[in-house]
Amino acid sequence: MPSSFFRFVLQVSGWNQAGLACLSALLFALGIVPIELNRRIINAAAEQKSLNSILVMLAFYLLVVLAEGLLKLVFNIYRNWVGECSVRWLRRAVFAAGQAVLPRSPEAEGIQIAIVVAEAEPVGAFVGDAISQPLLQAGVLIVVTGYLVYLQPIMALLVLAIFCPQVGFVPFMQAAVNQRVGIKIDETRQMSRGIVEAGGAIDLGGRQGGHIDRIFALNMGIYKIKFFMNFMMNFLTQLGYAGILGVGGYLVLTGRTEIGTISAFIAGLSKINDPWGDLVDWYRSVKVTQVKYAMLTKALSGAAPAPGETPHAPAPGLQLPR
Repeated sequence: MPSSFFRFVLQVSGWNQAGLACLSALLFALGIVPIELNRRIINAAAEQKSLNSILVMLAFYLLVVLAEGLLKLVFNIYRNWVGECSVRWLRRAVFAAGQAVLPRSPEAEGIQIAIVVAEAEPVGAFVGDAISQPLLQAGVLIVVTGYLVYLQPIMALLVLAIFCPQVGFVPFMQAAVNQRVGIKIDETRQMSRGIVEAGGAIDLGGRQGGHIDRIFALNMGIYKIKFFMNFMMNFLTQLGYAGILGVGGYLVLTGRTEIGTISAFIAGLSKINDPWGDLVDWYRSVKVTQVKYAMLTKALSGAAPAPGETPHAPAPGLQLPR
């Protein structure tokens, strides 16, 4: 097993990450086109231009939206396929390590059960998002923000201002989530070990009941932090919409911008808010996944290679995704 999560990502899906990166570049390049068409259609209607010109732009708008949707469909299926291949890789690797090296003890068997059943899936499934997701979302943010600055710098600064506080509180709150995730994984492994030691019986009144209660409390703590973070992000976004309507309305009244520009900014903020939320989710997920991967590799760190295998080679017969 590679020492870091991102080395593991490149080992099991290097070429697929390149393919996902190409699809990401196409997606964020297309992202700006519907916003510009939105602005032009609104302005054409306000200026009472011909119906034919509006219908032509509308038809082009629909074609672009359709192309973007189909490209996202391919992208999402592809990245989830890469993730599922990585989950299969991890589970087979854990079984191979257990057969070759791990001692036959309740503790080792409990850890192996916990890894195969609960830990391998979130770590492996995230492989598809590990590189392509930040590339796509950051690309959309840069392209759309640059376009809004070009349209109306004052309103663009207002949009950027609503995201500044999030840069401060998101990492702080995520650190608290990471701490709880690490403790939860340890509690789950101890519970699995206890089940193996007891031959499958669960003593709800003893240690097992305590593990269940502590996992419940940890999960609730994670939910509270996560949803409070979402509340703060949504509230700041609504402030952004209010600011666009207020400042944009003033600029229209003073003749310094067009009605279509306000429409473009509302669409642009929505276009920014979604990838920003996805980027924050990616940041939260990558931090949690790194904690899980570190604990997983630590549990298997004593595993020596089976006869005929190199230390970091996949188990015999294990096929990496291509």
